[in-house]
Amino acid sequence: MPADTTDIDDIREQARRWLDDDPDPASRAELQAVLDRLPTSAPELADRFAGPLTFGTAGLRGPLRAGPNGMNLAVVTQAAAGLVGWLAAQGGSGPLVIGYDARHGSRQFAERTAQVATGAGRPALLLPRPLPTPVLAYAVRQLGAVAGVMVTASHNPPQDNGYKVYLGADLGGALGAGAQIVPPADAGIEAAIRAVGPLAEVPLGPPGQVLGDDLVASYVDRAAAVIAPNGPRDLAVAYTPLHGVGAAVLTAAFARAGFPVPGVVPEQAEPDPAFPTVSFPNPEEPGAVDLLVSLAESTGADLAIANDPDADRCAVAVRDAATGWRMLRGDEVGVLLADHLMRRGVTGLYATTIVSSSLLRAMCAARDVPYDETLTGFKWIVRAGGGSTPLVFGYEEALGYCVAPDHVRDKDGITAALTVAELAAGLKAEGRTLTDRLDELAAEFGVHHTDQLSVRVDDLREIAAAMARIRAATPTELVGHPVTSAQDLLPEADVVILRTGAARVVIRPSGTEPKLKAYLEVVEPVADGDVTAARVRATEAVAALRAEISTALGL
Repeated sequence: MPADTTDIDDIREQARRWLDDDPDPASRAELQAVLDRLPTSAPELADRFAGPLTFGTAGLRGPLRAGPNGMNLAVVTQAAAGLVGWLAAQGGSGPLVIGYDARHGSRQFAERTAQVATGAGRPALLLPRPLPTPVLAYAVRQLGAVAGVMVTASHNPPQDNGYKVYLGADLGGALGAGAQIVPPADAGIEAAIRAVGPLAEVPLGPPGQVLGDDLVASYVDRAAAVIAPNGPRDLAVAYTPLHGVGAAVLTAAFARAGFPVPGVVPEQAEPDPAFPTVSFPNPEEPGAVDLLVSLAESTGADLAIANDPDADRCAVAVRDAATGWRMLRGDEVGVLLADHLMRRGVTGLYATTIVSSSLLRAMCAARDVPYDETLTGFKWIVRAGGGSTPLVFGYEEALGYCVAPDHVRDKDGITAALTVAELAAGLKAEGRTLTDRLDELAAEFGVHHTDQLSVRVDDLREIAAAMARIRAATPTELVGHPVTSAQDLLPEADVVILRTGAARVVIRPSGTEPKLKAYLEVVEPVADGDVTAARVRATEAVAALRAEISTALGL
């Protein structure tokens, strides 16, 4: 339905006020062009002014476009001013360290953040070039920063960008030093952003100090030290950074650790904000790692590894005798890494999230290892256990792994890749593979088969409607078994959890993308050592579960 004249006049006035305050000539021209197309452009203009991007626990993330409901220089200037003001109000001391990826606008947004910080009298330290998010998280602790800003949209589509905030020890405390913010810091920063006055009155200072490559070298040295020295290193790896910023750091870390340098997919080796060879720059998306698998096959690689564009996630593909190359699920990599660290004698707390496989819980219980489970997101994982036992490993099924919390207190796709390589090289020296080890774990603990129902929407109201539907008509039976538990985590989190004696479903909206996700798990016992038969039964059960949940959600 077209907007009425009153609505159009109101939005036109909002847009004119925005134009008067926007410091970027390019975005002013973009918005003026939208205004010039009124009334035809009324729906687009209304979307741009539907409300400001909200600063949540993932910071800011949105499409690159003019207006308050997008990522642009005006929004970033306001966010930086609010953040710097909030840091000062909390009494935080130390510099602000700023990193950025290679997306459109990232460097400009990082440099503007530095100017806002120095304009407020706070030192600003800029990473020397587009670098992985884990390097920024490392730098916050290494440099004693009050906070860190990473300009990235991670694995979002090319038209997006984002703004992620980390706190140092001064304001984050022991568990939150170098970690992403959690409530109430996010609400405090959001309130400070909303209180920023006209952008012309935000003082801009000098560009800050650009750090040298010694910081990156320090990260690489520490990353290489995460794995045990003098272990097997005979492993051929194919790798892709998916047009992101991971290649130089990952290959340097592999060389520093004594591994052969991975072969890199040439078409995806250099940072490219257009991500020309993939529909979505996310290793989980169909087709995203086709070029990687092709390289692995043609070069006879033992293992294939992908980072997402900001290299905080790690995907692993293996050669399967029955099916050819296949991507391991995040849960499979997570339990392989946990099992490997336990076998290496790494003692402390092992943690994952409510949407990840329950296999880690079973492993920890059987081995008398401390375990904790958190809400989704590494901001929670790194705070698992409340400090009662030091965290030594955390993972989430969305390809995020923290194998060395004392190095990077966040997910880190570089050290995860190194640790997977260490495990694979050790197994290769024994004539075994990662899939062999997965079979051994299944024989011991049962097949924990996980899958995901993920629906991308254009209208967020579809997600709200589906969540309302599952709450109003919660299934009482799933795949022939009664639902023994139905948890609704509102108001703490928009999550519904259903359990039967052998299955679990966790339903939640994505925190970073316009998606509704249902995480599915079926546990199938292994009879007489026949892991293959148990996997077939589990796969069939998960397929049936997926169909039932899709119907219950109305999707």
